[in-house]
Amino acid sequence: MIDALRRDQGFSVPLMCRVLEVSKSGYYAWKNRKPSARKLEEERIKVAIKAAHDRGRGTYGPEKIREELREVEQMEVGLSRIKRLRRQMNIRCKQVKKYKVTTDSNHTLPVAPNLLNQEFDVSGPNKAWVADITYIPTDEGWLYLAGIKD
Repeated sequence: MIDALRRDQGFSVPLMCRVLEVSKSGYYAWKNRKPSARKLEEERIKVAIKAAHDRGRGTYGPEKIREELREVEQMEVGLSRIKRLRRQMNIRCKQVKKYKVTTDSNHTLPVAPNLLNQEFDVSGPNKAWVADITYIPTDEGWLYLAGIKD
């Protein structure tokens, strides 16, 4: 707070220390203090959490992240700590939609006849065509791939 006020408002450190009832030596001792071992460890854990989150394409919850940290990073981290650090880092998992079946083989609609009858040897081009479609999951969503062969 003192650094921000000094930088933004131009107040002097001695004046702010007097107003906030903090000794100047205490303020400078706090400012120049090296980070604690716990703080350094938490920074290391944050990096590992971010890496696990990215590996899971943003879908891993705290339990899965803990499992990833245990297996990949060989780190034992408590669930509450992971939840707290994820909150601090503003990391949330995306909800994965359940697989939805798009093909219904048990229908009463007309079916095109099988003209090839499993005989794939043809006399020339443009006699028999085959086609298929598939779905490919990407970070931006689903892509559709259609293949057609003569």
